[in-house]
Amino acid sequence: MTRIGIIGSGAIGSAIARRAVTAGLEVLVANSRGPESLADLVHELGPRAQAGDARAAARFGDVTVLTVPLASYRALPLDALAGRTVLSTGNYYPYRDGRIEELDTLTSTTAEYEQSLLPGVALVKAFNNIVAHHIPTLSGSEPRTALAVAGDDAGAKASVSSIVDALGFDTVDSGSLAESWRSEPESGAYTPIYAADPEGFARDHLADPGAPVSADQLRRLLAASQRPDVAAREF
Repeated sequence: MTRIGIIGSGAIGSAIARRAVTAGLEVLVANSRGPESLADLVHELGPRAQAGDARAAARFGDVTVLTVPLASYRALPLDALAGRTVLSTGNYYPYRDGRIEELDTLTSTTAEYEQSLLPGVALVKAFNNIVAHHIPTLSGSEPRTALAVAGDDAGAKASVSSIVDALGFDTVDSGSLAESWRSEPESGAYTPIYAADPEGFARDHLADPGAPVSADQLRRLLAASQRPDVAAREF
């Protein structure tokens, strides 16, 4: 794969875009504010990057990276995304997304809920259990840092795993969308596992440089994960 479209230019989207161009991939980045708002980011990224709207990003390359709040899903160009593989980096944060009954009652995982909002898409979860600034610091680490990949479509998971590998990470298959809670917030395989200093990370996560988590370590963490009490989530 040589091209990826990215819908969402926040911390995670921008970090993935930076790693992608460094790895030799072309990117087209879109956000809700329009291509003109991305001029500085595209200038920083260089000649392998361009800005566009969400429809252009949805059709750019073989995989579309989606890194936007859940409330923004209803504004996505579903016709342009239909039939495509979508790498979703998102999580459910009630302070931002509002309370969602299906998620609070554990009727569905965040990934299953996202899939219901994106009919016709092969949705795969990745990069949802790592903070943005650990992406550049842990890419290409020794030992190689692993990320969880969850999805229902084997071909889509393979495509996303190829992207994750190109960005400098190993992958661990963490199961289906129904099992994707294993790397959600408070699961035991979420962002603190990549901290160099867990106590310091809790105080100021932005100051933490990150520490590698191998594929074997991540498999053990995923296996030991416990499904969070989402209804009690306060963040």
